[in-house]
Amino acid sequence: MKASAFLYPWDVVGDPDAAARLVDLGVQQVTLASAYHSTRALTPRHPGHRIVTAEHAAVLYPPDPARWDGRALRPYPQSWMPGDDPYAEAAGALAAAGLQVHTWVVLAHNSRLGAEHPETSVVNAYGDRYPWAPCVAQDAVRAYLVDLAAEAAVRPGASGTELESCGWYGFAHLHAHDKTSGVGLGDAAQYLMSLCFCPGCRAGYAGTGLDAEHLAAAVRGALEPVWAGRGSDASGWSGVRELLGAETAEATRRWRDQVARRLQEEAVTAVRGAAPAPDFQVLLHADPASYRTGANAGVDPAHILATADGVVLPCTGADAVREAVLGPFAGRGGVLAANFGVVTGMGGSPATLERDAAHARSLGAGELRLYHAGLASGPDLDAVARALARVAG
Repeated sequence: MKASAFLYPWDVVGDPDAAARLVDLGVQQVTLASAYHSTRALTPRHPGHRIVTAEHAAVLYPPDPARWDGRALRPYPQSWMPGDDPYAEAAGALAAAGLQVHTWVVLAHNSRLGAEHPETSVVNAYGDRYPWAPCVAQDAVRAYLVDLAAEAAVRPGASGTELESCGWYGFAHLHAHDKTSGVGLGDAAQYLMSLCFCPGCRAGYAGTGLDAEHLAAAVRGALEPVWAGRGSDASGWSGVRELLGAETAEATRRWRDQVARRLQEEAVTAVRGAAPAPDFQVLLHADPASYRTGANAGVDPAHILATADGVVLPCTGADAVREAVLGPFAGRGGVLAANFGVVTGMGGSPATLERDAAHARSLGAGELRLYHAGLASGPDLDAVARALARVAG
């Protein structure tokens, strides 16, 4: 199985041994961030620093002025790394070591965009804005994300891209010092908390026969038992239907699926149009349940595999997790990359990678993604190297 490790440019720039470590790990490819959200990241092996604070969502290369000049929505350049193009510097070092490079592009997740342009954000049924979640139903937001996808994906030397959060983002988010776990929300309640009521979405609901004011009131009413500590365990799409009512739930999903598909189709088309060769690979981080929001955007498996070259799927956890995410894609063609967390301190399980990867392969996965080679400890990476020596050839 071909294996690729996720990496940030700051894991490589300034560390002459970084690329060799990746080769020794046993991966054939690196998925290297070119557009990423804000983060505070540990760099346990870098000779020059131990912490990098990426203060806001940014592109890790110089954005093209010809593309962005005069536009209100535009990518923010990074300022916490030396050099004009840290992405290119890192990618060059990795390629020189014989590694393939894919770009890693985060799209609908940008707190600075929401802070500076609040009108672009998802608005919940209570009127609260989610600055980290741009509403992908808005024409201006979608145009920005499509152009960002094309520019950030097709960097010099890249043979493909992996688009994260190419769809709806919602309530779930690690934001600053989060204080949101006082009431446990099942994924059905999270869906209701992720429904958007910005002007664009209000108009969109009307097109499906829903009155936005009535819908917002229905959402608030459905969530009242949750805030009181009852009904927070409702799960799956059946749980959404139970909380909101089947007809209303299905109408919201029709609107949101339509919006997400349009973004996904336009983003993939834009990337392919900018790509230097027809074999440039376009993958999406995805979840087979289209109602889900977040980094792994909810998709319809048949639609997305007819649109992109494949998907990267979250496979960390029990066998049932892998069966749930890989099963709907099996036998449909395209690249199925099983994404495993390999940082023990972040919930990954490098010690069981060999067994888990074999299980994913039995379910149709043909490639591995490892999150995250820059963040992992030495013992975690040693366990990964041992596993890849046996499963990734």
